[in-house]
Amino acid sequence: MAVWYALADLLLSRLDAETSHRLAIRGLKTGWLPRDRHSDPSSLAVEVWGRHVPNPIGLAAGFDKNADVADAALAMGFGLVEIGSVTPRPQAGNPRPRVFRLPQDRGVINRMGFPGEGLDVVLARLQRRRRAGFVGVNVGANKDSVDRAADYAACSKALAPYADYLVCNVSSPNTPGLRTLQGRVQLADLLQRVQDAIVRRPVPLVVKIAPDASDADLDDIVAVCRERRIDGIIVGNTTLSRPPSLTSAKRGEAGGLSGAPLTALSTDVLRRTARRVEDQFPLIGCGGVGSGADAYAKIRAGATLVQLYSALVFEGPPLVRRIKDELAALLARDGFSSISQAVGTDL
Repeated sequence: MAVWYALADLLLSRLDAETSHRLAIRGLKTGWLPRDRHSDPSSLAVEVWGRHVPNPIGLAAGFDKNADVADAALAMGFGLVEIGSVTPRPQAGNPRPRVFRLPQDRGVINRMGFPGEGLDVVLARLQRRRRAGFVGVNVGANKDSVDRAADYAACSKALAPYADYLVCNVSSPNTPGLRTLQGRVQLADLLQRVQDAIVRRPVPLVVKIAPDASDADLDDIVAVCRERRIDGIIVGNTTLSRPPSLTSAKRGEAGGLSGAPLTALSTDVLRRTARRVEDQFPLIGCGGVGSGADAYAKIRAGATLVQLYSALVFEGPPLVRRIKDELAALLARDGFSSISQAVGTDL
């Protein structure tokens, strides 16, 4: 199996990033990517929002934009999968090329701009899907929308009955002006409208924020989320910053940076967010997770759940099992019998 993955990785690395992604989606849809048939150790189980999740390792939004392969991704061993971002109307996103691997840095730069098939297509797929596992839905706004909060509300209302949790993605750097929705007044208005939209079918509502947030930004974001009784925050999205240590040829491309170069920044912002949240709701750590140690650091910094995506570009499906095994070993090393015992221990 290791040889098979090595050959597949060699092939995909020779293709442009979006073609490789399409092939990966096709592979999951047709079942040629194998399942993780190992049971997760009990120490990895998490109780969150009244649900039992077998392990805290999630697939971040961006991989399964159109709800094509949520169940196949769960079968790879993820404890949760987040689809999207979903916008009300289909849109092509930004011009290509728009995704760039940074192989020497184990990172990715993208300026996708929420490409997707739109709400109606995703809704139809979720309606046909047999509910199983823990699947969140990430929603966004169309680039040309004149009322972006209305876009979030419309998607949330339609998709809430088919989501285990909803995510308002107000932090993508690739839709002009979107990050202004993280402002105190704008965020409060958006969340009020989304909460009103899903009042008849309430599900956990989460906000995804930028890792570039300042302390003042975090003060406002967390204050609004606590006032509105939001159910969680994902920390965070891709970053517009560029560490001087980057060496890959494409490091100067515009867009959001993810992967290993984001690890330290995203974990620091997670820790700063957790101190402000004061255990009022769960946090999801996202950004630069490529090992059990990375996941463990986010848990100790305050995350109940952890998400990854970019590391799969370089490591492939075996990464999921490896991270879980490493995480379980780290918990045992430090005398923890569960994830919940380790959450926030570094704060």
